[in-house]
Amino acid sequence: MFSYNQKKEFRKNIIYIFFILLLAVVSTHYIYYKFQGDRSVDFNSDSLDVTYHESTGDKIALTKVIPVTDSVGLSSMAYIISIKNNLTEKVDFKIKIIDDIQYIMDDNMEQWIPKEDIRISIKNGKQASKIYNFDELEDGILLEDTMEALEKKSLSIRLWIRQDSMLPTNSNLFYHGIMQVIEEDRSIAINQ
Repeated sequence: MFSYNQKKEFRKNIIYIFFILLLAVVSTHYIYYKFQGDRSVDFNSDSLDVTYHESTGDKIALTKVIPVTDSVGLSSMAYIISIKNNLTEKVDFKIKIIDDIQYIMDDNMEQWIPKEDIRISIKNGKQASKIYNFDELEDGILLEDTMEALEKKSLSIRLWIRQDSMLPTNSNLFYHGIMQVIEEDRSIAINQ
């Protein structure tokens, strides 16, 4: 079927394809983990290791006034947080969103998006996303939960403008906040 030269050429081509695929896989792996590491910001408290998987760390922002449905809001950019309990006992914690004081001082409060126009969701691992009106959160507490000994959790938080908002679309309004992970003893995870 094949002559000797064709078999030799076929083997050579297979080897070339193998090395090209191997190079592509190794390069993709290296690039992905390099950029993943550059984006992550680590925070710690007494018992918890907290990693924010965005270069902004614990800061969140809503800078475009575009009212959308909840289903569209749930597909918007997420702020991902990984939390690991370093203890061999349970730890209660809260996730709280507070206003970023820097922006309150720097800018006119009239440019802030009112909290009653902001929808916020949190997805705790594989559980369904929970959606709230931001102004309904008591003291800005988005989640109260317990972590088992040595457990790891991945959470995602999303912000969007509610569909029936009367805010002018594409206006210069904004919201800037800070996510806090607070242990039961009131210690807050801080940047290390």
